[in-house]
Amino acid sequence: MYAAVRLRGGVKTRQDIRDTLSMMRLDRINHCVILPDTPNYKGMIHKAKDYIAWGMISPETLAQMLENRGRLEGGDALTLEYLTKNTKFKSFGDLAKAICEGKSSISDVPKLKPVFRMHPARKGLKGTKRTFQEGGDLGFHGEEINALLNKMR
Repeated sequence: MYAAVRLRGGVKTRQDIRDTLSMMRLDRINHCVILPDTPNYKGMIHKAKDYIAWGMISPETLAQMLENRGRLEGGDALTLEYLTKNTKFKSFGDLAKAICEGKSSISDVPKLKPVFRMHPARKGLKGTKRTFQEGGDLGFHGEEINALLNKMR
């Protein structure tokens, strides 16, 4: 599973890139989505690479995001009580592990929003004009996306 976070705004962005970001549900800065590892999403990620950071998310980071940033329809927080009552999962860790392994998806939790609204990164970002390999924050992070998401918890 990939985690993709939008880091740049949409001013002077080409229409096809704006459409791709919208299809990925990354409409605003600091929004994060969990995407499966499929050729369609890989193509979308490649097209929007200059506006997002992405990488392979770990189950521990996903569990932390579900607990802290998971929201239900209506703006209510995702709680452990709601999770155990409405799904077969007994903890955030179990759900995160099932999602990362591809056995489940975020849509399996009723009324859970697929977008996580993250905070701006604590201590700031390195830069939103250069790629991760060049010393910035855009592009493919690999396993290091977990550190970025931890800064944005």
